[in-house]
Amino acid sequence: MAEVAIVTGAGRGLGLAIAEALLGAGFAVARISMEEPPQDVTAPVGSRHAYYACDIADIDGHAALLARIAADLGEPACLVNNAGVTSLRRGDVLALTPESYDRVLAVNLRAGFFLTQAFARRLIALPQRPPRASIVFMGSANAEIVGENRADYCISKAGVAMMAKVFAARLARDNIQVFEIRPGIVLTDMTRPAAERYDALLAGGGIPMGRWGEPEEIGRAVVSLATGAIPYATGIHIDLGGGMQLHRV
Repeated sequence: MAEVAIVTGAGRGLGLAIAEALLGAGFAVARISMEEPPQDVTAPVGSRHAYYACDIADIDGHAALLARIAADLGEPACLVNNAGVTSLRRGDVLALTPESYDRVLAVNLRAGFFLTQAFARRLIALPQRPPRASIVFMGSANAEIVGENRADYCISKAGVAMMAKVFAARLARDNIQVFEIRPGIVLTDMTRPAAERYDALLAGGGIPMGRWGEPEEIGRAVVSLATGAIPYATGIHIDLGGGMQLHRV
């Protein structure tokens, strides 16, 4: 029976690429998104993938969602916390609104925290656990690199970095590995509005590898973690930004 993975924010972009990579690696995949499912992913119970149109910010629905996934696909052993939003409007930190701040932290921090909590509780309570289990948080290079025009997003990703460590410390005794991936400039719908600015950064040597990242590259990294390719590790982060995180003088 295929191992079951959950990917949040899997309607498009990084989430879709991660889901496809996991499917290619033999996982059964539960794709969660606020968007209604495209026709090509509606699948009957018993297939290797299913799509759940729901808002993970509704934390009261987490337990029921996990139970539904388990009934449809089998007990999940991997959770990829990819769902996230950015600022409602990029601009001066002094003009940041409570509406934008609260929205970003509700999705990027609060929803991910309580979904992970529910997932871990369910996994630990199983009479027979999967041979391996993992949780992957999708962080960002902005966990450490300041983006002045989207302060709430940067703050949320710094929080994700600590959240991954906290869960890693608690769940290590239960043989659940926890990782954080920090993408840099990856071509998605979220980064496309700032493409001109990022192209200028590339042209100026801001990315040592000299190119945009591809969503598929993030998917391949998640697969390596979910399949236990790094067995004696937990609580670490992996920078996938073409060297963007390197401090150079």
